[in-house]
Amino acid sequence: MSKTSDEPGRLDDRAEPPPAGAEPETPPYHKEDERQPGLLAVVRETVVLVALAVLLAVVFKTFLVAAFYIPSGSMESTLNISDRVLVEKVSYRFGDIERGDVIVFVHDEPGSEPASPSNPVTGFFSSLGQAIGVVPPSDRDFIKRVIGLPGDTITCRGGKLVRNGRPVTENYLDQGITTDGCQTVKVGPGELFVMGDNRTNSQDSRVFGPIQRSDVVGRAFVRIWPLNHTGWLRRDR
Repeated sequence: MSKTSDEPGRLDDRAEPPPAGAEPETPPYHKEDERQPGLLAVVRETVVLVALAVLLAVVFKTFLVAAFYIPSGSMESTLNISDRVLVEKVSYRFGDIERGDVIVFVHDEPGSEPASPSNPVTGFFSSLGQAIGVVPPSDRDFIKRVIGLPGDTITCRGGKLVRNGRPVTENYLDQGITTDGCQTVKVGPGELFVMGDNRTNSQDSRVFGPIQRSDVVGRAFVRIWPLNHTGWLRRDR
């Protein structure tokens, strides 16, 4: 039986539909309705971001580029104490080391055991700090310039570097720097002869002999700190 006009809920009391094209009303905005992230969520996001940053730093240090803190004056004035350089690890996987390259390598004195932190946490943060160039490198890390390649005969005469019987012009040395204290050495297969630019204050191949090619970490290619001393590290200066 159909509903009559006298019954509750008369037909003319029904809500009229909104006009076509009209936007529905939105409830009033209240700031307290916003969901604020809890402390646990904030901590979790922070931990994830830090972990990602650490992972990227480790990946970059291991395979691509690492920052290196200059710990001594052996490369002055090309590189001064506390300068930072970037060391790339890609080019030597596909190309050869050349004379004049500034390289970072590891070297252990014969009979000495590499020192390592007793606390793993300390060791981790020390390694991370070295990767971004805010912590001095370990005693095993050196930065020098490549002077001799396999087959080269290196000596010095009259304060000058002599390679394969010919004096070498070294534009990267400061004026007045002399090269002394070296014996005649023929660089063997898989070896490199390296020296610091500060020849009077550098422990290098004149002391410990040629290094192994396999000990090279990478090539220092740009100085990034301090800002008033930035620039590319070229083979001729």
